[in-house]
Amino acid sequence: MSDGEQSDVGTADTMRGRSEESRLKIWLLFRTNRFLLTALLASLVFVSLLFISVSIDPPLSREITSTDTIETVFSAMIGVIVTGTTLVVTISQLVLSAENGPLGDQRERMSSAMDFRTYTKDLFGSVVPADPSAFLGRLVGETERRAEAVDRLVTEADDDELQRQTGEFIDSLHGNAQEVEAELEGSRFGTFDVLFAALNFNYSWKIYQTERLRESYASSMNGEQRRAFDDLKTALSMFGPAREHIKTLYFQWALVDLSQYILYAAVPALIVAGGMVTFVGAESFDGAFLTIPAITWVVSAAYTVTLVPFLLFTSYILRIAPVAKRTLAIGPLILRESQR
Repeated sequence: MSDGEQSDVGTADTMRGRSEESRLKIWLLFRTNRFLLTALLASLVFVSLLFISVSIDPPLSREITSTDTIETVFSAMIGVIVTGTTLVVTISQLVLSAENGPLGDQRERMSSAMDFRTYTKDLFGSVVPADPSAFLGRLVGETERRAEAVDRLVTEADDDELQRQTGEFIDSLHGNAQEVEAELEGSRFGTFDVLFAALNFNYSWKIYQTERLRESYASSMNGEQRRAFDDLKTALSMFGPAREHIKTLYFQWALVDLSQYILYAAVPALIVAGGMVTFVGAESFDGAFLTIPAITWVVSAAYTVTLVPFLLFTSYILRIAPVAKRTLAIGPLILRESQR
């Protein structure tokens, strides 16, 4: 085995620590409320439009006076809003249509779900929690319990290197498990908190290390020690499909919410765009505010409102796409260079 494999048995307890990404990026992508992020993006658009409007030559207020800029821009936005809203809602419905099907398909889905639940019940030795956060918490707790059994049994082995690497691995797993359990406690499905906590538990790396230690030091272990590693691997392997199932449910939940919110945002956006085309002209607003012509404020604000459906869509994709990328592989495959 290589020196890298020996020295990197443990990993950081959080996704941010393992990926070496900035706290700001993690906060924006995963922790920020989607409405707040939409508001931040809208503010950025509004401020940028104001800045560009007063910086260019000729300024926007003069351009509006000499051309039909307002009618051109907002007529185009009406078409964009209608087409974009229809497209997003249609895509969402296509994704959700996978849940619809004949009775036989639904019976097969139910059977698979109950088989998994029965297997998990055997793993826990008790009733499986129905709440997603409690279910994941029990899985992580069971993994931690089996890891402690491995640690206890390996101390009886004669191989010092096996004891050192196993101790480092178990310490890392224990720290990661405690971090995830603390995040799962009190988390409610429908928010991103449950899935974010699940993403923090890097079960793939732990499965790989369990397999590596089990095979590399098999000759130094007795039967009970090898079985303890196998039991730990079984618990870790159960976390993968459980997390993927909850991720799928969250994606479907989020797409339903996104479809509704975009429809809600599209109505006022259409009203604003139609009002700008019908009623607003260069002479509609005289004077200035903070040395900026009033018409510039109005056009910038109205354009920002018409972009809200798109900005809302962007805020959701900025979360869903990174999650999908981080969970492309199921099992002990490490795709991100920073986590290898």
